[in-house]
Amino acid sequence: MIWERRMDMPVAVIQEILLPFLGTFFGAGCVFFMRDGLHPIIQRTLTGFAAGVMVAASVWSLLVPAMEQAEEMGRWAFLPAVTGFWLGVLFLLVLDRVIPHLHQNSSQPEGPHIRLKRTTMLVLAVTLHNIPEGMAVGVVLAGWIAGNSGITAAGTLALSLGIALQNFPEGAIISMPLRTEGMRKGRAFLYGVLSGIVEPLAAILTMLAAGLILPALPYLLSFAAGAMIYVVVEELIPEASAGEHSNLGTLFFAAGFTVMLALDVALG
Repeated sequence: MIWERRMDMPVAVIQEILLPFLGTFFGAGCVFFMRDGLHPIIQRTLTGFAAGVMVAASVWSLLVPAMEQAEEMGRWAFLPAVTGFWLGVLFLLVLDRVIPHLHQNSSQPEGPHIRLKRTTMLVLAVTLHNIPEGMAVGVVLAGWIAGNSGITAAGTLALSLGIALQNFPEGAIISMPLRTEGMRKGRAFLYGVLSGIVEPLAAILTMLAAGLILPALPYLLSFAAGAMIYVVVEELIPEASAGEHSNLGTLFFAAGFTVMLALDVALG
């Protein structure tokens, strides 16, 4: 069973589940130290960085291990990765359609037409794309706990640290605009933190699911990758490239990509 080794590593597992959430926590805390809202150029650069981290994590921490674990399928080793990837994309597409939310710098809500405050829909938008990040951490930790040779302790740390790095600007991106719209600092901070609480919850649920269906681990790894790529293409890249100086978003995408690549190689 996947949990046979859990007593040997509870501290490490808890730390790596909470690490991405702490990134959001400290990022949201910027609202107490920064007097003005984030400049649009800063928002684009931070968003581009987050997108780069997520793409690199999807490839090297999720898709590559998924295909390595299916090597016994020979030339069909790509099948679990492709299947799981598309299931992840479709899963986020469904959530995108059924959860009312509002993207940054947009005045047109998406999802069902429900009377919700603008601030609530902004938080829901960030919460929506935090789900696959939590799933990614959970499924990689599940593979490590199960003793999967393709997933190392350092590799799981690299993924958690990379997501924590990109969650820091996300926390600021959600709390600072709320403050700019007139919300009190404490409440804006709370909303920013709440947008990230879904990550450890998604990680735990995914770990439990992987524990019950361990043979499906390659599918779960690629499922998380598909969900993350959907968020990047549907939300982060358009936000990073909108308006003037869009090349900064592109450059910081490359920076985030290389930072996550370096973490994965150096720690993995």
